[in-house]
Amino acid sequence: MQLQQGWLVGVRHVPSPHFNSRPQNEAPSLLVVHNISLPPGEFGGPYIDALFTGMLNPDDHPFFAEISQLRVSAHCLIRRDGEIIQYVPFHLRAWHAGVSCYHGRENCNDFSIGIELEGTDTQPYTTAQYQALHDVTQLLMQHYPLTVEHITGHSDIAPLRKTDPGPAFDWLTFRRSLDGADNITAPECNA
Repeated sequence: MQLQQGWLVGVRHVPSPHFNSRPQNEAPSLLVVHNISLPPGEFGGPYIDALFTGMLNPDDHPFFAEISQLRVSAHCLIRRDGEIIQYVPFHLRAWHAGVSCYHGRENCNDFSIGIELEGTDTQPYTTAQYQALHDVTQLLMQHYPLTVEHITGHSDIAPLRKTDPGPAFDWLTFRRSLDGADNITAPECNA
C-alpha cells in the first residue's frame, strides 16, 4: 500500500466536494473510527458514495429524506469485503466528526482522519475490514504524526451524539495488531 499526494494508490477514489483545507501547518494526528450503513443495517449498494458526494436521492428510502441535505464525508470507507474507497485526501479536512472534542481540543476535523467501516454498532465487523483498517493505519502512521495512543471512536469524541463504531468493534485486537498497545484513550470533554 502506498500514498501519493494524500491518496491511497490502488484503491477506488470517489472524490467528495465536502472537504476543505486544514488549519495552517496542521497535520493529522488523530484517527477516528466510525461506522455507517445506508439504509441503516443494510450493506452494499451506492448510497454511502452518494451521501459523501452530495448525490443521495431522498426518494430512494424514507431515511434518506432526513440525511440527504447533509454535507458530510470521510477520508475512507472500508466495505464488508475489505474494499477501501477514498473520498478525501488525508492532508485535507474531511467533514466526518461534527461537533467534537478530543483531550480538551474541539473541532476534531481540523486534526483528524476519519475512516468509516461499513457496519453497525452491534454487528461484528469482518476480518477483511480489520485487515484493511490495519494496513491503512500502518501507512498513515508512517506519513503523519499519528500514534496508536491517538486512535479513537466517533463515540469518544462526540459521546452525547454518537455511538459508533459501537460495542461490536474489537479495539483490543485492532490495537494489538498495530503494536501491542491495548489501552483505549478516552476524551476529557463532552461533545
